Amino acid sequence: MTEQDLHFDYGIVEDILASFLLNETRKFGFSSLVLGLSGGIDSAVVCDLAVRALGREHVLALMMPYETSSPESLSDAELLAEKLGIRAEQIPVTPVVDAFLVSIPEDQLLRRGNVMARTRMVYLYDVSARDGRLVAGTSNKTELLLGYGTIFGDMASAINPIGDLYKTQVRGLARHLGIPERITDKVPSADLWQGQSDEADLGFSYGEVDLLLYMMLEKRMDRSEVLAEGVPAAFYDRVRKMVVRNQYKRMMPVIAKISGRTPGIDFRYARDWQELK
Repeated sequence: MTEQDLHFDYGIVEDILASFLLNETRKFGFSSLVLGLSGGIDSAVVCDLAVRALGREHVLALMMPYETSSPESLSDAELLAEKLGIRAEQIPVTPVVDAFLVSIPEDQLLRRGNVMARTRMVYLYDVSARDGRLVAGTSNKTELLLGYGTIFGDMASAINPIGDLYKTQVRGLARHLGIPERITDKVPSADLWQGQSDEADLGFSYGEVDLLLYMMLEKRMDRSEVLAEGVPAAFYDRVRKMVVRNQYKRMMPVIAKISGRTPGIDFRYARDWQELK
């Protein structure tokens, strides 16, 4: 099994995701979107799709650097915003983040990174309330499955067009959409601290883990079948543990069931309101 097995007809994917963004935004009673534009490939793809779906006048990008953020990240975000012709606002998060970080030791990078991610989402939802825009998410399938993200931080959103695309597939879609190469080919990083890199944090490459996740989820191969493909046992066991352990990040808060129609369990869809007429 090779990376080629992960590839789609990206023209069809573009049409599906643009229609998704248009239909879901309107379904919720909104006409415009706001998203965080980080300079990375995931937010670039979502931003491009949003413009194709709703038009550039209905898309707002927020660029939210911290004082240690890479200057290249900001310049790449500005490049994409200019290319797409969209409105963009720069909101430095340093003052708010630093108010929290005074109580968090410098060596506790996870806690400090979580504060940054959640602060950015506070700003996104504040602008959502200010302008009446829906928040678009930028977490890909690999991140969601592995739990590689901050719950109620970068993993939060109202709608997410790329949550069912592995990182490898997001890269393929980005090239199809014509995202600048300096964005598509850069080392993936959440840019939460200096020198941070996704693959260094994880201990494996996206290409490796995407193929493994594809075998586990899409092909529904059991452990012995996956190992027969040459996947090391320790790698399989570690990734499976990550997927299982982080299920709580992919769910709405678990609600104890008392009544016959419990939110999130029995009462989940907008169409349920038709039954209340």
